[in-house]
This record gives sequence, C-alpha cells and structure tokens, in this order.
Amino acid sequence: MANLVEAKSIQQFLELQQAAGKSLLVVHFCASWAPQCAQMNNVIAELAKEHSQVTFVKLEAEAVPEVSEKYEISSVPTFLFFKNSQKIDRLDGAHAPELTKKVKQHASSSAVPVGTVESSKEDLNERLKRLINAAPCMLFMKGSPQEPRCGFSRQIVDIFKQHNIQFSSFDILSDDEVRQGLKTFSNWPTYPQVYVSGELVGGLDIIKELAQSGELEKTCPSAVTLEHRLKSLINKNPVMLFMKGNKTMAKCGFSRQILEIMNETGIDFDTFDILEDEEVRQGLKTYSNWPTYPQLYVKGELIGGLDIVKELKESGDLLSVLKGEN
Repeated sequence: MANLVEAKSIQQFLELQQAAGKSLLVVHFCASWAPQCAQMNNVIAELAKEHSQVTFVKLEAEAVPEVSEKYEISSVPTFLFFKNSQKIDRLDGAHAPELTKKVKQHASSSAVPVGTVESSKEDLNERLKRLINAAPCMLFMKGSPQEPRCGFSRQIVDIFKQHNIQFSSFDILSDDEVRQGLKTFSNWPTYPQVYVSGELVGGLDIIKELAQSGELEKTCPSAVTLEHRLKSLINKNPVMLFMKGNKTMAKCGFSRQILEIMNETGIDFDTFDILEDEEVRQGLKTYSNWPTYPQLYVKGELIGGLDIVKELKESGDLLSVLKGEN
C-alpha cells in the first residue's frame, strides 16, 4: 500500500515528513516484541485503506533512537501526528477507537479560522486553570504515582511520599494538548511540574531544594489519609456522582447516560471527574467495593452505578432515593 510505509532511518523519516507536506502524516512508534504493536499495525493498515490521502509510517522506536528521543517516546505503541513537518497531536497506548477518531479529525481538518484558534486557546487555558486548581497540590508527571514513567517523575513522587505530602497528579502522557499547552501556560518547558494553590512551584530541582532546606512541608500541604479524603469527597454534596467527565461534558457512554437520567430528575447534584485524579479513581473502587464507574452516592452512601440507577428510574423509586427518603 503506497500510503503505508516503514521508516528505518532518521533520513527516511525526514524525507517522509517533507513529502507529506500539508497532508496528514501518522507515525507509529512500535517494537517487534510488543504484541499490542502488532495489533495496532492491523488497525493502521485498515485506516490506510480508508484514508488514501494520509501517510502512515511504521517506525521501530529502538532502531531509530534519534527520532524516539527527540519526541520523548517512552513506551510503545505511541502515535504522532504531523502536518507541515510540525507535530500537531500525540496518542500514547493501544487505543484503536481514539486513533481512528484522531485520524478522521486531523485528515478532514484544513485551515482553521483565526477566531476558532483563539477560542480554542481560551478553552484550553480555562481547562488548564481547572486542572492546576483540581487539588491544593497538583503534580503534572509522566505516568501515575503508582507507575511513574520517567526517572524525574519517580524521584518527585518518592520525595512527596518521604515527606508525607498530600498531592494529586495528572499524567501528561495521556493528553498531548495539556502536555504542550501547560508548558506555554506556565512558561516552564519541562516536566514534572508542581503547583500549590494554583501557583507554579517548579520542577524536580526546586522540590529537592525545598526538601533539603526543610521548607517543603511549609510549601506543600501535609497528607491526610486517602480514606479521609474519599469520605470528604462523597459527602461534598448530598448527591455526588463520580464519573468520567463532568456535569457539562461526559467522557464515556455510561457517564453520559447516567448524567441524562440525573438531569431529568431536577435534583441538585455535584460531580467529580475521576479522569483528573488517578488516586481517587483507583482508591474509590476499593473504598466502595465497586469496581466500575460511574458511581452515585446519596448522603455519603453508595447507591450504585448506571444499571442500578436505571432500575430505580424504571421502578419509580429514583426520586425518593435521591432525596434520601429510602
């Protein structure tokens, strides 16, 4: 297939970038030993048939280290999207539906009106403000505290744990828009980044200095137990919905369905986006002994997920349950 090729050197990669010009170029950073890469190769083969105007490139990450290092490829599969030799998007992991969505989105997009670009920047800045204020201490890192995906991120997590610092985190590898946008927003070009009360503290070197000087505990909030934090969250509002997304935009089908049902009731409720806090996302599963999301709580007590809410709606009991009458 003419639009599905393999780059075996940095020279080939640069030539393919240049040849693509304004058209979309999708590069799959892969490894022959990784079964998930083989699966995604099948996906891009199908996408190449569907999008003849898009060039798909397979590149062995370890065979062309210069390119992998330049674009901070730390795991496979990773997909980078280029136009005019400029990276416009990134996707880490074997997520076929998301890859398909991004290819369609970028293949169909041409010049974007200036007003749209400015509006998009405003939307991103608002999102970044929400993220850096999502917790009193926010760590933007590669990976999660449970599974850091770079040495610097691992070191900063270890320091926080040693000094009993309470923090939440955001995996910048999961969202390239945040990853690139926060560098400009904060005027800080590297990761990890630490924010306290919405203000940038700095990266690993500054956190090390604060730890050595004894100032870290004064700068960052001391940890409360996860159980205490979860109790506070589920009691934040008489009716609390833990979901993927928020009241204004659900980010999965189950969350969208339960949101529609809740909105129909007219009952006041609050939401918590589990995608923006990995500690809460994992911890609440254990705390509630309920392995999936969304999760609905009334007066601090778990009601259940989408299926139970549907059953309550069909039986006519939902309104009284939400009012805490049952």
